[in-house]
Amino acid sequence: MGIDLSLLWILIIFFGVMMYVVMDGFDLGIGILFPFVPARHDRDVMMNTVAPVWDGNETWLVLGGAGLLAAFPLAYSVVLSALYLPIVLMLLGLIFRGVAFEFRFKANDRERPVWDLSFMGGSLVAAFFQGVALGAYVDGLPVKDGAFVGSPMGWLAPFPLFCGVGVVVAYTLLGGTWLILKTEGPLHDRMKALTSRLVWALLAIIAVISIWTPIAQPRIAERWFSLPNLFWFAPVPLLVLLCAVLLLRALRRDTHAQPFLFTLGLVFLGYSGLAISVWPNIVPPSVSIWAAAAPPQSQGFALVGALFVIPFILMYTVWSYYVFRGKVRVGDGYH
Repeated sequence: MGIDLSLLWILIIFFGVMMYVVMDGFDLGIGILFPFVPARHDRDVMMNTVAPVWDGNETWLVLGGAGLLAAFPLAYSVVLSALYLPIVLMLLGLIFRGVAFEFRFKANDRERPVWDLSFMGGSLVAAFFQGVALGAYVDGLPVKDGAFVGSPMGWLAPFPLFCGVGVVVAYTLLGGTWLILKTEGPLHDRMKALTSRLVWALLAIIAVISIWTPIAQPRIAERWFSLPNLFWFAPVPLLVLLCAVLLLRALRRDTHAQPFLFTLGLVFLGYSGLAISVWPNIVPPSVSIWAAAAPPQSQGFALVGALFVIPFILMYTVWSYYVFRGKVRVGDGYH
């Protein structure tokens, strides 16, 4: 029996996107948290927690996008046509925050607030439009004869915009728990207090999306609540509640690593739930991964390159985080 290359590529793309969401999520979250931390020395510490590793995070986004183009060109063309504007706005946000990240450390006291604002705004815009793109994707992209036939402004709808807010809150929670892990003193305590409220906000958003999605999408409701799917999918909301309870308990016990780990669990379960909802379609509601797949020869050729590159990216990522492990204090810096 041969290997299903389309299924293998979906796993690679999901892994790449998930790695990006996890690692760039807390990076963007730090920028979103800037308004809650006005002191310059605290902002310096926040940025220095990710300064050695932040520029490698987009590697995973490139991997996911390149994998989609190589293995599922039809899906790539449809998604890009439908979500061109939110994707461009997301990239602009990433560019602004990247420039601000580097220039802020060289700016004088008069110019630094401008770069702080750019870092905050870029982080917020990038996170929000990632959520908008995700919500529009789950909402469905109309396709006819292999081409997108919907409105280029179709993402300007309540559900995608609400998903944008949800991703902003999720990334802010990731950023807060990352700072709990990497900082100490008053900044650490401030993040603990803020994170407790963010947990409840994220749970409320997850609940709204979980109710809204099956009501707005009968195909997803049928997938969730038909038997035997119901028995397979039921553990997901239970695991979300378990992660939230463990996260709140970890915050009360003043542990440093556990809040971040449980937040990662919440984010993973949220994205897994959305993936379950659209499976096996790669362009919901009608284009499956097999219908959108490139020829097996093309998928196989690209797979060789991916399997060669991914271990090096993983080794670099693990080594970077290992080298720069531990707490970051006032006065520490990598610029």
